[in-house]
Amino acid sequence: MERLEKRVARFMQVTMQAHVLADVHHVRFNMEQRFDVLEHRLKAIKIGVDDKSGGGGGGGGCLGEAVKRMEEDEKWFENSFVNLGAGIELGKRKVKEMLMGEQDRGVFEICGIGGSGKTTLAKEICKDDQVKSYFKDKIFFFTVSQSPNVEQLRKMIWEKISGCNLHGYGHGEMLPQWNLQYQWNTKSASPVLLILDDVWSASVLEPLIFKIPGCKILVVSRIKFPPSIIDCIYDLELLKEDEAMPLFCHFAFGHNSFPRGFSQKLVKEIVDECEGLPLALKVIGSSLKGKPEMFWISAKNRLSRCQPVCESHELQLLERMKLSIDCLPEKVRECFLDLGAFPEDKRIPLDVLINMWVELHDIDEEEAFHILVELSDKNLLNLVKDARAGDMYTSYYEISVFQHDVLRDLAIHMSNRDDINQRKRLVMPRRDVNFPREWERNVDKPFHARVISVHTDEMREMDWFRMDCPKAEVLILNFASSEYFLPPFLENMPKLRALIIINYSAGNAVLHNMSVFSHLTNLRSLWFEKISVTHLSDSTNPLNNLRKISLVLCDMKNSLDESDVDLPGLFPQLSEFTMDHCINFNKLPSSICRLHKLNSLSITNCDSLYELPSDLGELQTLQVIRIYACPHLKRLPPGIGHLVKLKYLDISQCVGLRCLPEAIGCCRNLEKIDMRECPQIDSLPSALSFLESLRCVICDEEVFCQWKDVEKAVPGLCVQVAEECYTLDWLSQ
Repeated sequence: MERLEKRVARFMQVTMQAHVLADVHHVRFNMEQRFDVLEHRLKAIKIGVDDKSGGGGGGGGCLGEAVKRMEEDEKWFENSFVNLGAGIELGKRKVKEMLMGEQDRGVFEICGIGGSGKTTLAKEICKDDQVKSYFKDKIFFFTVSQSPNVEQLRKMIWEKISGCNLHGYGHGEMLPQWNLQYQWNTKSASPVLLILDDVWSASVLEPLIFKIPGCKILVVSRIKFPPSIIDCIYDLELLKEDEAMPLFCHFAFGHNSFPRGFSQKLVKEIVDECEGLPLALKVIGSSLKGKPEMFWISAKNRLSRCQPVCESHELQLLERMKLSIDCLPEKVRECFLDLGAFPEDKRIPLDVLINMWVELHDIDEEEAFHILVELSDKNLLNLVKDARAGDMYTSYYEISVFQHDVLRDLAIHMSNRDDINQRKRLVMPRRDVNFPREWERNVDKPFHARVISVHTDEMREMDWFRMDCPKAEVLILNFASSEYFLPPFLENMPKLRALIIINYSAGNAVLHNMSVFSHLTNLRSLWFEKISVTHLSDSTNPLNNLRKISLVLCDMKNSLDESDVDLPGLFPQLSEFTMDHCINFNKLPSSICRLHKLNSLSITNCDSLYELPSDLGELQTLQVIRIYACPHLKRLPPGIGHLVKLKYLDISQCVGLRCLPEAIGCCRNLEKIDMRECPQIDSLPSALSFLESLRCVICDEEVFCQWKDVEKAVPGLCVQVAEECYTLDWLSQ
């Protein structure tokens, strides 16, 4: 009884709080930053199940190692920030003096050329102990970007500073007057630091500035704003030679100085050509790592032919960076250029990117992950791991991709060199209310792009024009509205293989013109994000080649609860089905059990799910089941024992799950079970000792001893207790 009380108390105080706060985060911030989900890949990702070390600790494999290397580089830079040079430390000190010393001023700016380290400096300010103490940890960081939704940003800033939830305010409603609704007292006002990164225009900046006592605003921009907006500006200087050299050497050689026998003159000449730009030093240094000296000489000669870089010559920075891209193998280079198709300053879901590369470049998932790692190692993208509690013990990484805006500019710059009708990628570089005029002027000829990316607000039928896109294989539709009319030119995309539809507005969007799906006979991958999914049986004709469906932050409108939903009839070839943070559905349709080619089923963070189909055991090809953080699920169906090919079972954070079925002992190919934070499971079925292929189990302390008994009976099994590390830091990401 005492043990039960202890577990209930722990659950109510920690686990339940985590779920509640996660839901708050979902309501308040999902309009700008999504929960980025990586589908577990048994074949492609060599993490955990394939881990030669026995499925232990941090998750090995090429992708896990790449994340670790990136984290180590970030840690090295943080630890070395003060030591990189007097200029850098001087800049940090000056910005701190502005923020903490100028009591009668409220708006400050860090200004500098793209790639000069403005955002890095701003983030270092956030981490500084003196700054955190002065502002009592009330430091809020927002990325604005070139085409923001200003009204949403205003609401988010208001919520952060005031602690007042504006979820009830609709689109277009005026925010409450800050100074009228809340009478801040100048003497007693608590200091707040608001950082607005990547601001591109005064028309965007001015609505985000509110004169509130105690609130300091730090603007980070390539543009120097006038004194009427900014009280004080710090111009970020480029690195001097003694600052640039250790940074370059770290990425080129792995340490801060020249290796023996290497030409110091050659290294110095290449560093000089980077002209003190941190991003150029990082990317060019990474591209030369491990290369012979003749390759360095060639790179130096090509760099020397570029014009000097200055504020009016940012294209020359792109030309310098382009040299690093030109040296990449062709497929790796093409994959880098694909990154320009995604919106600026947004995390790219890894699953979307991998699917895109597989469909475009005739590679398998394993090769796609190796390319991802190569681009990461060359600092051409960042891999960001979701640091949720327990992840250090699990084989499953939630990873997304983030790219510096200068590198995105480079990808678009290189892709736009051909005539518009001949380009491989047709990309709207930023959000716009209208379709590009340049596209409209060239509609008399076919567009030969294989990738098309559109970024708009609401689109109605009359807003589109006809386009002939006979070679399009990937279409990315980004928008921010409650309704969206799908483009009629989808009918003219006979080769389309991947369709990605992402809504960045506060609520879910209703799609119109769903009849165009009947023309997508070659579609293989479909990603819906923040979409209202209505009656599936009425929405589309069968998609006979569709392999993957991902529904993220979607409102299902109870469409899955209908008895007439015939999933095998709609998607006869479906192999992967993913739902994450979806609402308004109670159970999966029984017809899902007739998807006889399904090998991955992932239902995560869906708190309305309470039941799995009783006939789940009919899915004879199923290898992966992820039922993660579904708190109302009470049991697993006994038919799970018929899943003879099942290798991976994740039921972590299913706090309502009461037991493992006895039939699970028949899953003789099961290799890994993750059952962290399942507080109601206090006993294990005896049949677990028959799982001869089981290699890794992650569990809570209460059942650890029972699992240790199973470990004695199953050779090679490693059982781990998930550390109780209930941090909620990931909510701010």
